Amino acid sequence: MIKPHASDDLKPLFVYDDAKRNALIVEAESLPSILISSAAAANAVMLGAGYFTPLSGYMNLADARSVAKILKTTDGLFWPVPIVNIVPSARGIEPGQRIALKDPNVENNPVIAVMEVDGIDIASDNEVSEIIEEIFGTLDKAHPGVAAFHALGNVFLSGPIHVLNFSYFEKDFPDTFRTAVEIREAISESGWEKVVAFQTRNPMHRAHEELCRMAMKDLNTDGILIHMLLGKLKPGDIPAYVRDAAIRKMVETYFPPNTVKITGYGFDMLYAGPREAVLHAVFRQNCGCTHLIVGRDHAGVGDYYGAFDAQTIFDTHVPKGALEIQIYRADHTAWSNKLNRVVMMRDAPDHKPEDFILLSGTKVRKMLSDGIAPPPEFSRPEVAQILMDYYKLQ
Repeated sequence: MIKPHASDDLKPLFVYDDAKRNALIVEAESLPSILISSAAAANAVMLGAGYFTPLSGYMNLADARSVAKILKTTDGLFWPVPIVNIVPSARGIEPGQRIALKDPNVENNPVIAVMEVDGIDIASDNEVSEIIEEIFGTLDKAHPGVAAFHALGNVFLSGPIHVLNFSYFEKDFPDTFRTAVEIREAISESGWEKVVAFQTRNPMHRAHEELCRMAMKDLNTDGILIHMLLGKLKPGDIPAYVRDAAIRKMVETYFPPNTVKITGYGFDMLYAGPREAVLHAVFRQNCGCTHLIVGRDHAGVGDYYGAFDAQTIFDTHVPKGALEIQIYRADHTAWSNKLNRVVMMRDAPDHKPEDFILLSGTKVRKMLSDGIAPPPEFSRPEVAQILMDYYKLQ
């Protein structure tokens, strides 16, 4: 099986030893505590689950700036996005202390991790802006990722963490949330050697379904990991439980048995386009995947990124040998009325726009809200019904 990123073994930071974890839970009651952001809590979940191997905790300001600028930590580890715990104030906290990190996303804010504070760095406004512009390619606060980062503050708490739980993800998504440890075990148990991952924060329509089939066929994989984001999204995006139901219905109805693993990961969407695509590749390698589908405007939002920037970044910013996982470069896929099947647009140069069935997201949402199923060439009827039932309640 493919090795984890920059490591021979996964390095999950969740404390699996029950006695040690219980001791930490007791210790946390007497430690100074701080309520962290949703972004920092999501980072803790990903660190705990092994997705962010080989990191041992949150980055300091120097590493965050280095990663933002050159996609490497100060000691040379290739990494595409700063993994940080930024707070508005660290009053009462000193380097060398152990502190309890409280989860903002669970009722009563239980402790999600115990942190050993190695450093407390206060970033200037210019340093924060530089980091944001490097990650997102813009300083426009209309960009949801930029707005979320700006709201965090400017105090960087760095150091290793010991993760005590996986926030709300295990409870809310017991059939779907899986750690990188569990996914690697499942892939190994299935005897899969070549595995392609499909990233999604949306329900899967017919074009997504066929794209997965194309990738599996072209790469001759043993199976596909459909890996959905379960964390925070921007307003208007379809919630995870609805996506989960729709994807499961599609897979059980239209894919052969034992060819698809449906899983989810506990992270908040960054909407960072190209940088987030590289992060997606890193943690899919940690899951044991050999390939990742990177499509048009992967992890993008609005018009902030070029259609294929998330593919070209692997040529321009990922040094040779930095990652073992490979990407499958996908074009926009749509139903061809000429060929009576879903195709990648680049493979149909003789087509005009009217030869495809193309529906905007706005139009699809309007149809679903009105109880009108999109055409079956666009969305499987079983999937459309789940989405219409959801919109009926809005």
